[in-house]
Amino acid sequence: MNLVDIIDARSVLPAVKAQSKKHLLQELSQAMAGLVAVDHRIIFETLLTREKLGSTGLGQGIAIPHGRLPNITRVYGLFAKLSAPVAYDSVDGEPIDMVFVLLSPDHAGADHLKALARISRLLREPGTMAKLRGTASAEGLYAILTSDPAATHSQTAA
Repeated sequence: MNLVDIIDARSVLPAVKAQSKKHLLQELSQAMAGLVAVDHRIIFETLLTREKLGSTGLGQGIAIPHGRLPNITRVYGLFAKLSAPVAYDSVDGEPIDMVFVLLSPDHAGADHLKALARISRLLREPGTMAKLRGTASAEGLYAILTSDPAATHSQTAA
């Protein structure tokens, strides 16, 4: 699964401002609502419920909040770069500055897991993260996310 299949230029936010994890999830839920045509409160509750199971903060400034919704037909993603890092209860205790939200249909178990693995691999690449952190525009971020050279390697390794 390539990221171009789950994100488009509208789903890349280059400068999200949030004061807390909860506020960040609210902001991202609002943004996702426009992409998936689901009420932002439902998305927020879905993401919050998942966070209660354990933080989606992977460490190294990265979080991948995710969940499943019954009323969507495909996997959707949204990438956000934060204006300032936010405390997120990450595994390494460090704040996050990069977030990739993933929403999948209830029935998309394998696709959801493949997308999570793909995103996780991409965001753990030090070179990719340096490029993302050094880029300020939505267009530039989108280009980095969707033209990642590791995409062909991760598909052949899968």
